[in-house]
Amino acid sequence: MLSINALLTRLFQPSALEAKASATGRLIAFHSNGQPVWTPRDYAALTEQGYRQNPVVYRCVRLISEAAASITWLAHEGDRDLTDHPLLALLRRPNARQSGPELLEAVYGHLLVAGNAYIEAAAVAGELRELHALRPDRMKVVPGSDGWPEAYEYTVAGRSVRFDQDRDPQERLPAPILHLSLFHPLDDHYGMAPLEAACRALDLHNAAAGWNKALLDNAARPSGALVYEGEGSLSLDQFERLKAELEENYQGARNAGRPLLLEGGLAWQAMGISPRDMDFIEAKHQAARDIALAFGVPPMLLGIPGDNTYSNYAEANRALWRQTVLPLIRRTAAALSHWLKPVYGDGLRLSADLDAIEALSADRDALWARLQAATFLSDDEKRIATGYGARDA
Repeated sequence: MLSINALLTRLFQPSALEAKASATGRLIAFHSNGQPVWTPRDYAALTEQGYRQNPVVYRCVRLISEAAASITWLAHEGDRDLTDHPLLALLRRPNARQSGPELLEAVYGHLLVAGNAYIEAAAVAGELRELHALRPDRMKVVPGSDGWPEAYEYTVAGRSVRFDQDRDPQERLPAPILHLSLFHPLDDHYGMAPLEAACRALDLHNAAAGWNKALLDNAARPSGALVYEGEGSLSLDQFERLKAELEENYQGARNAGRPLLLEGGLAWQAMGISPRDMDFIEAKHQAARDIALAFGVPPMLLGIPGDNTYSNYAEANRALWRQTVLPLIRRTAAALSHWLKPVYGDGLRLSADLDAIEALSADRDALWARLQAATFLSDDEKRIATGYGARDA
């Protein structure tokens, strides 16, 4: 039997045919043992408690994903801008069921809620035909001998489909799955969603909503106690009858404000801490601001009072685009360009048409005004500075 040192020496000994790869890849493979690795979080719980039940999370995800999916794509090859290209047509109509914005909205939504998003490339007769967004909770990574994914397994109702990432170099096709992920400092394969960082604020905000609902169900005031001031104590039958009468006639929203009829010897004594004493409303707003902070959405755009550092709504909207939406678009464009290189060539790259974004019109007008005043620049230099390219080109 080999010792641990001998095993590691044999495991990490370089082979005769070296390929470009990280020196740490084998360590990752040894750690994972080549087995499928499930997403290490409860995606269903995050989706249920966050996106489906929390209005702040829902609005943050919709605001970012809809904005990012609404952009117009541009294709470039070297210094040339391509106005008509098969990739642009594919992104406009990725499959028979969805339009381009619908597909990308699903991809960005999965990325924000799960930290991971998967796009499948569907080919027919050796030609790329469609793109599909796959649910991240159904996908798992299968690490290879080098520690990085060699395949992905998609499981639904006990049935699995395996997508091997190896492709024939002779075929002009990409790997079948594109995995987009947000940075996770403690995971080699999966990304970390903003919703995970906002979990505590999410729990606090949801608990505040539940507390409000319970308060309304109990006549919109803190609970109290019925104190028996007579001699002795209530019998068990009297206690049960009084309890049933209170539950039936005095609890619930429809009974709010109904006067309480007390028998002899009973007195009502209010109990509990008022919402003002608990600073309850401010705690709820602070939780909402923390959720918005995790997603990178200015609280002003969500109607959250307080802590508004922007002078107006338009400035907050520009900040959302510059700091949150555009970085998400750029990383997606770079990933798509790299993924689809086997189909469309190494020189092709994607970008967003910034001139078509209404929220950035003020920045664009300011740039044009500065260039117009720059008399030391030629017309072609001004066109290059705005991203249009020289007129001769």
